Amino acid sequence: MSTYGSFPGTRPRRLRTNPVMRRMVAETRLHPADFILPAFVLEGASEPVPISAMPGVVQHTRDSLKKAAAEAVAAGVSGIMLFGVPEESKKDAVGTPGTDPDGILQVAIRDVRAEVGDDLLVMSDLCLDETVDHGHCGVLDAEGRVDNDATLERYAEMAQVQADAGAHVVGPSGMMDGQVGVIRDALDQIGREDVAILAYTAKYASAFYGPFREAVASSLQGDRKTYQQDPANVRESLRELALDLEEGADMVMVKPAGPYLDVLARVADAVDVPVAAYQISGEYSMIEAAAEKGWIDRDRAILETLTGIKRAGAQNILTYWATEVAQKLG
Repeated sequence: MSTYGSFPGTRPRRLRTNPVMRRMVAETRLHPADFILPAFVLEGASEPVPISAMPGVVQHTRDSLKKAAAEAVAAGVSGIMLFGVPEESKKDAVGTPGTDPDGILQVAIRDVRAEVGDDLLVMSDLCLDETVDHGHCGVLDAEGRVDNDATLERYAEMAQVQADAGAHVVGPSGMMDGQVGVIRDALDQIGREDVAILAYTAKYASAFYGPFREAVASSLQGDRKTYQQDPANVRESLRELALDLEEGADMVMVKPAGPYLDVLARVADAVDVPVAAYQISGEYSMIEAAAEKGWIDRDRAILETLTGIKRAGAQNILTYWATEVAQKLG
């Protein structure tokens, strides 16, 4: 009996034979423009302060932040998400540094805009947690609970001062009900219809935020489970999505990214606006720590996780490796 035509006649391995073949048939491609760089700026710092839980990431000085922004532009990164870390003595119950035109975040926005202009989208974290002495994402009521509606008033003020400082995009991350609508109204009232809102639509109460708490010198006691989403729920994210879009969100985001790829895929399938995902501090630190131990190939692991996030439906990815990966792709 002839062996011609014997099984297997179809061999998918033919399309994996060498790097050029694999590149040609790749279904998902990373590009520098996919990335947004989260960056921290520490008020009063004279030199960058390493974040021990996030090897390779620092709390920037104003000057080193400008340098990081310029490097991101040169690498082709699309945006930079700024987090301001005020001096501890300036924190209070209502987050005054967040609405002070001379607060560190507003100063940093102006610095970066002066450095890079419109060559990089300057995005600002719109939340109170870095600026309050209790570490929560909103103001507290008399019983110590986060007061949703009182917090919205603070968010409206924050949106206006961040826009006045030059933010192209504001990122409300506090998961307060109605935050997108209030912020949109506040921006429109001062004639800043051009400032976009990147809604933190599905932000889960995750264990993977741990290293971030060091990065922003968080004063948090307790947890945020009463306002961030329960990791067990998916349909809840779609409800949040519908509300954010109704309120005027220009872009939506899922956070964290890696543990919630199913949520990301559901969100991406449901909308016709850009979808982002945030590869958060714990995701970053796990890879860096395992690589430092020699347990994984660092560069391959980074690219694999980012590819998975994009494959799941993210058009843009916030990642602390944004500039590094963009340089390598370029």
